[in-house]
This record gives sequence, C-alpha cells and structure tokens, in this order.
Amino acid sequence: MNFAQHLTDGYKLRTTDIDRKKTEDFIESFFRFIFFLEVQRCTKLSEIEARLENFKSDFTDILGSVHKSEEVADTDFFFKQFPTVYQTLEADAQFIFDHDPAAKSVEEVIFSYPGFFATAVYRFAHELEKQGVPLIPRIWTELAHSRTGIDIHPGAQIGSPFFIDHGTGIVIGETTVIGHRVRLYQGVTLGALSVAKELQHSKRHPTIEDGAVIYANATILGGETVIGEDAVIGGNVWITDSVPAGSVVFHKGQVTVKNKIPAAEPITFVI
Repeated sequence: MNFAQHLTDGYKLRTTDIDRKKTEDFIESFFRFIFFLEVQRCTKLSEIEARLENFKSDFTDILGSVHKSEEVADTDFFFKQFPTVYQTLEADAQFIFDHDPAAKSVEEVIFSYPGFFATAVYRFAHELEKQGVPLIPRIWTELAHSRTGIDIHPGAQIGSPFFIDHGTGIVIGETTVIGHRVRLYQGVTLGALSVAKELQHSKRHPTIEDGAVIYANATILGGETVIGEDAVIGGNVWITDSVPAGSVVFHKGQVTVKNKIPAAEPITFVI
C-alpha cells in the first residue's frame, strides 16, 4: 500500500473543507462573550453590535465550509433563533442555582458549572441539527464532551429548565426526549437497548417526563421506556421498562460494615 497515495486520495474525496479547530474556537468564544466571561468589559452598545457582526461573519465561513458549492450558507436562522435559546439558557442557569445548595450565585453557575456549559453547547448545536446542518453540531457537542465528560447528542430533545449536577459520565442518546424541570446526576445513561445500524431512524432512547429526578449511575434504556412525571430514579438502577408518574425507584443492596481491627478469637472449650 502506498500510504502517501492513500492520503492524497483521501483529501481528494473529502466532502467538506471544515476547519475543526476554528469550529471549536467559535463556540467557545461565543459562549464566553454572551455570558460575560471575558476579562475585558464590553460596555458600549456599538462595540457589542460590532462583536456580534464579527461572530456572524465567522459563523458564515464555518457554515459555508460544510455546504456544497451550489448551496447557499444561510446564517440568519441561527442568529434569529439565538435570543430564544439565550432566554432558555438563562432559565437553565437559574434552575441550577435554585436546586443546588452548593451554588452561591447564578454567576458562579455560568462561570464554572460543567453541566451548564454542556447544556449551552447542546442547545446551540440542536438548532443546527434541526436544520440538517452536517458535522458542526457533532463537533460542538463532542467538544463539550471532551471538556466536561458529558455526552449529549445534538439530536436529543431537552426541555427547559434543565439541570445536570456534577455531570461526569452522563450519556444522552440521539432520540432521547426530556421534559421540563428534569434533573440528572453524574453517570446517568439514557441509552438504547440495541445499537444495530438498521435502527438509526427509529426511536431508540427513553423519554423522561416533566419533573423527573435521576440520581447517579442510573441506566435507562429503550425507545419505548418512559419515566413518568415527577418520578424519582435512585442511583445505580437499571431500567428497561416504563415507570409510572410519581414513582420512586431504587436499588436495594446489602452493605456489611465490619470493624477493620480484628477482634480476639473466642476461646472454645471442649469437655
């Protein structure tokens, strides 16, 4: 095999000219700017408007790189939808603050919580996914995955407000549907019972209804599995069947506590 020729052919056959780093840098910079995380303050309206126009220009270039030459890269749909997405994220941040006793302020949530960053990137990516934009949504959510350990497919449908606490190890599959006021903790998997390729156009992942709380390391699988409204799913459970509204589901295990200091062996008398 001529490896140099293999690489040459690969570049010729590539369907897009997207710059992955530029695509990742865009969403990180955009997040920092819109949530006031930059060191330098932008306090003039004209400056804000100019920065937004620069972001729009950068996004036009990125979007154009994944469109075929005869297609027109239209950025308007994203920036027209942006104010609504932004309000949704503000509600998410407030919800996190309201339900996490460790949170000192909404600002702390926005600055430092990995769950908020992952949710924000997902919500932006989801808007592109709905429009059928290739590659970019997945690049964005995989960036958030690498930064936070939280893996949310851009095709998932997630209501608001939404709260991910801690978050490491969370997986939310492509056809998952999550309602409003749902809370997830670290290690939760909302996955498929089967990963067969022929099922790619079917609903493979569960539905989580409004107000449900799912604690650490719970695994919920299957496209027909529904977790009912206000249900509480305890840690470490494995669920493949629907759970009625208002239910409490928990794993009952046995824990033995022993003193690590060995006691004196009893003396046995045989007479």
